[in-house]
Amino acid sequence: MSFLVEFWQFLKVRKKYWLLPTIIVLVLFGGLIILSQGSAVAPFIYTIF
Repeated sequence: MSFLVEFWQFLKVRKKYWLLPTIIVLVLFGGLIILSQGSAVAPFIYTIF
């Protein structure tokens, strides 16, 4: 949890709010790939990319 607090403080101090949507999208895609591995949904996920 401290990583998230530190990251948020970095964004506030450095005024790098544009990084937040990029990080969120990367985390969502990463979670989607991890959760779909080895399931019946996997072939459909690969068509997205």
